[in-house]
Amino acid sequence: MQKLHKLVSIIIPCFNSQKWLREAINSCLQQTYPHIEIIVIDDGSTDNSLGIIKSYKNQIIWESFPKNRGGCCARNRGFAISKGEYIQFLDADDYILPEKIARQVDFLELTGNDVVYGDWRHQLNLPDGTSILEEIKISGQQEDILASLISNWWTAVASVLYTRSAVENSGGWDENLAIVQDKDFFISVVMNGAKVAYQAGCYSIYRRYGNVTVSTTSKSRWLEGHHIVLKKLENQLLKSHNLSDMYCDAIALCYFKLARESLFYNYSSHLIFLEEALVIRPNFKHESKQFIYNFIQFFFGFRQTELITSYILFLKYSINKYFDSSSF
Repeated sequence: MQKLHKLVSIIIPCFNSQKWLREAINSCLQQTYPHIEIIVIDDGSTDNSLGIIKSYKNQIIWESFPKNRGGCCARNRGFAISKGEYIQFLDADDYILPEKIARQVDFLELTGNDVVYGDWRHQLNLPDGTSILEEIKISGQQEDILASLISNWWTAVASVLYTRSAVENSGGWDENLAIVQDKDFFISVVMNGAKVAYQAGCYSIYRRYGNVTVSTTSKSRWLEGHHIVLKKLENQLLKSHNLSDMYCDAIALCYFKLARESLFYNYSSHLIFLEEALVIRPNFKHESKQFIYNFIQFFFGFRQTELITSYILFLKYSINKYFDSSSF
């Protein structure tokens, strides 16, 4: 009997991605899995992205927004017009390797899980036009996927494959979020009961450009986005009576990490995030690798230890900045 191949919908949101769009689309056309529809939603691009999309004719399905409405809106529209029993989201500047869809469909069919994620790697694109594939990021099996997501574990968007029901039950991508969209979406998928599993193997490439990331180009938006997602999650866990000690610990840890991220950028935000950590977990302690930190924390508590640490880090930062800017 011939094996029945379920349809997989690959959804690509695109905004001014003419430089990499062909590679993304071609990586989908080169999949070994035979039953795929490729849906590209042009999100009001002002470059030649739409021309590239049209050049594929009937090889892909596409729509174009008259103006930019955001990646979440484009993904939701792509899902709305999709027909696949499995869903792959792919950013227009990333790509997947030929066996990716086949391996993950087989895995979900075999295990009965709703979501599978794999390993991934950065492709670093340099100013001279060359690129470097960096070491593989092992996503690994997570003991509790929600706790891991809360405390800043991450896997690339392209590394995940969803059943249609998992996406439907999640409520879709939050169109009010301009940042941290993928973390929020994955959390929503898990919060709505999806069974998530890890499959080893790297078949997803996440492109980056030098040292430029969202967190470096717009630190305030990055911090604000994480804060919004954490508050949203906390409210959902309270409402569903699932705010366990483990999740409180994970949320507090994430607030602590945000506090450290904001230390040199906005000290008032640094203090706010520290307070948020203590509100959700009054006895929160940072388990440092530094003996002296743990020693001080034992005697003076977390709050005072962080105050002392911030003074030391500021002093070190100022000294380094002085010597970096001085010429001898």
